[in-house]
Amino acid sequence: MATNNKTKKMVMAALMAAMCCIATMVIRIPSVTGGYIHLGDGLVLLSGILLGPFHGCLAAGVGSMLADLLSGYPQYAVATLLIKGIAAITGGKVYSILTSKTPVKTLAVISSGICGGVVVTLGYFLFDAYFISNNPLAAAAGIPGNIIQNIFGIIVSSLLLPLLEKSPYIRGLITKKKK
Repeated sequence: MATNNKTKKMVMAALMAAMCCIATMVIRIPSVTGGYIHLGDGLVLLSGILLGPFHGCLAAGVGSMLADLLSGYPQYAVATLLIKGIAAITGGKVYSILTSKTPVKTLAVISSGICGGVVVTLGYFLFDAYFISNNPLAAAAGIPGNIIQNIFGIIVSSLLLPLLEKSPYIRGLITKKKK
């Protein structure tokens, strides 16, 4: 039975990775800094919430990295793998802590999204400042776009989580994760 649960979690992680990639690539709103605003961060946060730290990190990091590779941003691929993976861990952990203390899940999603968003914004700022532009001032120009993207991610995850939790499979995943 334990192997069956591990297999289910791996399959769900692969599905979430694919969804992160697709959500990042399908709807893209160009930003003034050369990047784009997308819905993928909502799936990054959901990966951390639904799958826990290990599988959530893999799903978010790999899916987002694949979107960079397939969208013509290979210079960001490794940074994205790490940043989005850590954001999923952070968001998932904050969500788990908050939902154990309060039944208000929307507040937990928003708070976890803000914490994960700080990881994303700071991570890309540091990466841009030290590896892409070598100029912290130039890298700071990307902060507003990342904040807007984080807001989109929080909205997406806030809307999708209640729908996903209606599935017995997803409810089972969340229940097993909290044990």
